[in-house]
Amino acid sequence: MKFFVTGATGFIGQALVLRLLRDGHEVKALVRSADRARSLLGADVALCTRHDDSMGESLSDSDVIINLAGKPLFGDRWDNRTRSEIRSSRVDLTQEIVDLIPEDGKERVLLSASAVGVYGNRGDEKLSEEAPAGSGFLAELCSDWEAAAFAAEKKGVRVACLRIGVVLDRGGGALAQMLLPFRVGAGGPIGSGKQFVPWIHRRDLVELFVEAATNPEYIGAVNATAPQPVPFAKFAKSLGTSLRRPAVIPVPGFMLKIIFGDAAQVLLEGQNAVPTKALQFGFTFGFEALSEAFDDITQNQGVSITPFNDDLPESSYLQKRAPRYALKTRTVIPAPLKDVFSFFSQAENLGILTPPSMQFNITRKSDEMKAGVIIEYRLKLGIILLFWRTRIERFDVDDRFVDTQEKGPYLSWWHEHRFEEQDGHTIMTDTVLYSVPMGGLANTLVVEDQLKEVFSYRTSMMRLRFNAKPS
Repeated sequence: MKFFVTGATGFIGQALVLRLLRDGHEVKALVRSADRARSLLGADVALCTRHDDSMGESLSDSDVIINLAGKPLFGDRWDNRTRSEIRSSRVDLTQEIVDLIPEDGKERVLLSASAVGVYGNRGDEKLSEEAPAGSGFLAELCSDWEAAAFAAEKKGVRVACLRIGVVLDRGGGALAQMLLPFRVGAGGPIGSGKQFVPWIHRRDLVELFVEAATNPEYIGAVNATAPQPVPFAKFAKSLGTSLRRPAVIPVPGFMLKIIFGDAAQVLLEGQNAVPTKALQFGFTFGFEALSEAFDDITQNQGVSITPFNDDLPESSYLQKRAPRYALKTRTVIPAPLKDVFSFFSQAENLGILTPPSMQFNITRKSDEMKAGVIIEYRLKLGIILLFWRTRIERFDVDDRFVDTQEKGPYLSWWHEHRFEEQDGHTIMTDTVLYSVPMGGLANTLVVEDQLKEVFSYRTSMMRLRFNAKPS
């Protein structure tokens, strides 16, 4: 099938794109910057821009249109200009898409994002899709957003609006800013702690979109939330339990209002929304309980880091830059070796395997991957912008390749990717030999956890693309 996706470079969109590629679908993404999007979406996605003459043709050619685009609700205080931008990025773009869909008799599906904010602040009232819309800026925004999408029904398009809750996964989304205080034991409930959190694991949300694309029962509003929403106090306690940290330090509502203004209502108000339709249609959630989701998100995905005491591999680079630590991870990928090697040996695919919070962007690459090639990119670690220059030291097709850091934050960085075929599967083994400034203190306090998180995120994205699992 042919998919047209807006918002593809976002936290949900990147995961959805990988999942669609796994099933062999053709994916075209509507993006603002083609160069930036290529760094984030990889080599296998076609791109077009909003003002590209081919946008109408792309929509006409598509079987399924998935509309995820929208300006983030956080980042700016909600003055009149920001409210207008939030609205335009959702409602106006959706109207434009619907206007460009031709009335040619072709069967099409439009899956448009909405949000549980459509219900307004309803306390502990259980909210199925039949519940009426609420009041306030977010509720009215979502109502207008959905109305713009449902206009496509007049053109014979099957339309479903997925009312998305709080999306959880490693590397971004709602947990991106939340994990740090919880990891150091400074987390806790927000506001009263009584407001419900209608959460959903990102993998379940992606599977729900995939299911809705092909199941004709998905029409109208669909709550895209897990079956067991919880009050924020329980949400905080569950996250603390998964991290083995206390979670009792509250964040008063008035502080959030001072910091975020009216946008604080997103955190202080909640919806006890339940996925009535999805359950009726037989959708199976991989994560029904919040504790299961947090355990999956916070656990190490088979990444080990130990002091390096072995003989050095044959490498002129390592002879000059001695490593102190060794990272190893082994992944079983149920796909042919040639396909896996091809995917990982394309520089464009680095970004989609990197946590969005790191803002990965390739600034220089070669069209051909081979020994001696230089790749340059920039990324962020926290608030620090880093520039990285990689040289491909060795490149043996369908066997292994090695990249080394020529410029960047490490004193030494040597990364071997090795591939082996076994019973129709591919075993990929990563070995990273590295050293850091300030030695063991920096590695223990900062670097080790960061590397485990980055490689665990990569494994989670490989699961979407290839159904891969750590070994």
